Amino acid sequence: MGFNEGDFILIEYTVRVKETGNVVDTTDEALAKKENIYESGRIYGPALIVLGKGWINKVVEDTIKEMNVGEEKIIEVPPEKAFGQRDPSKVRIFSMREFRRRNLKVRVGDVIDFGGVKGIVKSISGGRVVVDFNHPLAGKTLIYKVKVVGKLEDLVEKIRALAVRYLQIPGDELEINYVSEERKVIISIPTKYITRKDLQYAKVSLATSIYEFFKEDVDEVVFQEVFKFKKAEKKKEVAEEKKEEVAEEKEKVEELSSQETSEQGSQ
Repeated sequence: MGFNEGDFILIEYTVRVKETGNVVDTTDEALAKKENIYESGRIYGPALIVLGKGWINKVVEDTIKEMNVGEEKIIEVPPEKAFGQRDPSKVRIFSMREFRRRNLKVRVGDVIDFGGVKGIVKSISGGRVVVDFNHPLAGKTLIYKVKVVGKLEDLVEKIRALAVRYLQIPGDELEINYVSEERKVIISIPTKYITRKDLQYAKVSLATSIYEFFKEDVDEVVFQEVFKFKKAEKKKEVAEEKKEEVAEEKEKVEELSSQETSEQGSQ
C-alpha cells in the first residue's frame, strides 16, 4: 500500500547505537525505564509523524513511506545520514579561569552552553578544560526498530494526535470538538495541567500547527480549562438525595398506615 507525504502516521520505535547496543530513544515506557532513559514529562506509546515534515530521520521516513499498517522493520542509519561524523575541530580546550570569570563550576560530564552551542566537558586537568561540541551521537551508526501502528484519517483524531505531541497530555484526557459550521476547534484541558509553565508556549505551537495542516477547515482554535469535581463527592450527593427520598417515602407510608388505623377505629 505505502503512504504519501502529508499522511498522519502513528509509529512505535526504538533507537539503538549499533556499536554498543545502548538504547537512546524509544516509545516503549517500560524499556525506557529499564534503560534509564525515562523522561517523566513525556507521553509514551505510539508517536505521531506527519510524512514530509522531518519529524524523524529521513532514511527512516523514506522507509516508512513504503511500509503498511502493522508492518515492522529494522532500519540501519549510518553516521553521515544521522548526526554526522565526528569533527576533531569541535573539541576545544579552555582555561579554567574562563569558567571562573563566568562564575561557573564545571565537572566532567557536564553539558555547558557557549554562545548557544552545547558541549560536554570531557576532562579537567592542570587548569585546562576539554569540551567536546560534537553531538553525542556523532560518528555513530543508529539502528531503528519501527512499527507502523496506524494511519489517521479523521480530522478530530489528527488534531488529538497533534495535541498529545505538543501539549504532552494523554489523548484520553483531552476533549476535542470540531464545530464545522463555525470552522472552529475547541480543545478542553484538564485543570491539573493548567499551571504547567510551558503550557502557554505549547498551546501557541499547537494552534499554529493546526492552522498549517487544516487551514481549509479551521479558522479558529479555542482552548478551555475544565474544572471537574471528584466522582466520590458526586456519589455522596446522590446517596444523600436517595436517603432523603427513602425517608420521605417511609414517612408517607407511615402516615397512610396511621390514617387507615384511625379510620378502622372509628368504625
